[in-house]
Amino acid sequence: MSVDSSAPLSGVHTVQHATLARADVEPLLGAGHPWLRFEDCDFEGADLSRLDLRGAEFHRCNIVETSFFGAALTQSRWLRCRARQADFASADLVDAAFQSCDLNNTSWRRAKLASVAYTGCKLTGASFEACSALGLSFTETLLVGAHLRGLSFRKATLQELDFSDADLAGADFREAVFEGGSLKDANLKGARFDGADLRLADLSGVRLVDAGLFRGATISFQQAAVLVTELGLRVL
Repeated sequence: MSVDSSAPLSGVHTVQHATLARADVEPLLGAGHPWLRFEDCDFEGADLSRLDLRGAEFHRCNIVETSFFGAALTQSRWLRCRARQADFASADLVDAAFQSCDLNNTSWRRAKLASVAYTGCKLTGASFEACSALGLSFTETLLVGAHLRGLSFRKATLQELDFSDADLAGADFREAVFEGGSLKDANLKGARFDGADLRLADLSGVRLVDAGLFRGATISFQQAAVLVTELGLRVL
């Protein structure tokens, strides 16, 4: 391992331009550093499961196929990381923040995601099965084909979220406001949209059998016309 570490500053220990495995990270944790900051580091394929990385920061790191299974990651920060197929299952990520990260096909199964924020991220194919998600937020994020069954977005403002082909069965969108974004071809079985504002969302691909889910929601005349065409009628 080649590590270029800065001197501790305000309790922060920085590791830069290093290739790190579990055997390299554990001594850093054992050294008693209150805060760890990783910049441009490569963790690809590393097993970091169940480690205590609370408050750690990851900037521009490669964490492709890295395992954080059961890890303590509360208040962690992730900026511009490449994390395809990383495993965050059963991890504690309360108050964590992800910005401009590639998180495609990641697993968050049974993770604690209370007050976690994803901004400008790619979460195509990600699985959020059975996670604890009170206060979870997404902004300008791709969720194409993601597994989001039963998640609550109630009263949330959803900015440019692409739910195309996502599994949203049982999701709660009551009183949510869609500022752009798409529900194209999503699985909406059992989802709730009472009081939701869908006027700026792409509803193409919504089947007639799903139209009843939007009872009590607000849609535009143009969206209504698209839904009516499912009946074979023309709107003039």
